Amino acid sequence: MSSLRERKRARTRQALIDAAVELFERHGYDKTTIADITTAADISPRTFFLYFASKEDLVFADGDARLQTTLKAIEQHAPEERPVEILLRALRESADSGDDMVGEMAQLRLRLIRTVPALRGRALQIQQDGQAEIAQRLHVAFPDELDDVEAAALAGAFIGAITGALQVLLRDDDPDPNMVQRRLQEVAATALQPWA
Repeated sequence: MSSLRERKRARTRQALIDAAVELFERHGYDKTTIADITTAADISPRTFFLYFASKEDLVFADGDARLQTTLKAIEQHAPEERPVEILLRALRESADSGDDMVGEMAQLRLRLIRTVPALRGRALQIQQDGQAEIAQRLHVAFPDELDDVEAAALAGAFIGAITGALQVLLRDDDPDPNMVQRRLQEVAATALQPWA
């Protein structure tokens, strides 16, 4: 059970995200300032920086949780689990944990990445860093099965399949989360077939 302090921090963080989503939708990313976000969330600008280093970081607030779920799945894999099974399980666990890969923020993030060059660059950096970390952990977990090149290719296929599928699946204004999760599993399984 989380403490009162942890719940308050989670509420404050979510208030900042919610305010930013509303303002980005209404005024656009570039015209929305940190001061606008903190005013809308009824939080001081100084408090903002306890949660996010920048406006860009707020847009990608949930990406680290997804990466951590995948890294944890690799670290805690069962002896009989193969690399592909672990990655597909991590994708399911992200969805089961409430990771909002299809919600309002995910859709907004995708639109912003398409239209704001700085966010496109940041998204690519985050994706490449995460992919490299997943590859390194896979290589360590399966040194006799995956050399560093094969681990990088597997991680790239996994991340690429999910990213590519989401770009198409989130074009609708109100995608069905169950359909998106099912399609992500199918696409990822197909992309990872060579390693299965």
